Amino acid sequence: METCLNNFIVNLPQSSALLYLLLFVSAVLENLFPPIPGDTITVLGAFFVGKGILSFPAVYAVTTLGSTCGFMLLFGIGYFLEREFFMKKDFSFFSAKSILAAEKWFEKYGYYVVLANRFIPGLRSVVSIAAGITILKPRRVFLFAFTSAAVWNFIWIYAGFSLGNNWDTVREKFSIIIGGYNIAVVSIVAAAVAVYLVTKKIRSAKN
Repeated sequence: METCLNNFIVNLPQSSALLYLLLFVSAVLENLFPPIPGDTITVLGAFFVGKGILSFPAVYAVTTLGSTCGFMLLFGIGYFLEREFFMKKDFSFFSAKSILAAEKWFEKYGYYVVLANRFIPGLRSVVSIAAGITILKPRRVFLFAFTSAAVWNFIWIYAGFSLGNNWDTVREKFSIIIGGYNIAVVSIVAAAVAVYLVTKKIRSAKN
């Protein structure tokens, strides 16, 4: 897949309108189909900003809007298809187990889970589905999803732009940075779960 993506990047037309459309569609699709490397293409947008082909504000706007639209599409799917549908189907990317976990987060943290969704590796789509299943208010969900995407996209677009106009460097550095970020987040979550389980066990022993 990476070879195809590299060839696609090399042969991209230098049409700003088409590139903006590509960034928007990519941002939408990476929510609907998690394997699609939407964040990589977002940083590619920053690369074009560095070359003076695209406008920083416009790249930021289309990727943020696309991310929010993708989130709200899955929110709507979860809202209308409801919980039982996903429990029975148990899709690989929207597994019953992951949705149950997301539901527990919503019970405990409410809309703040939506606010944090862009910073939770591999679970963005699950969060949007679970938000719809739990029937949260659409307007508030949109606001929190937009804010989350706005902060996340600004960080990575600025990072990609700051790395200069060499795509190989951008891609390599981005992979290292996002890989380290994912490891850090997973480690923190695992530690938090371990502390929770140990604390729960100690309390049960005392009782």
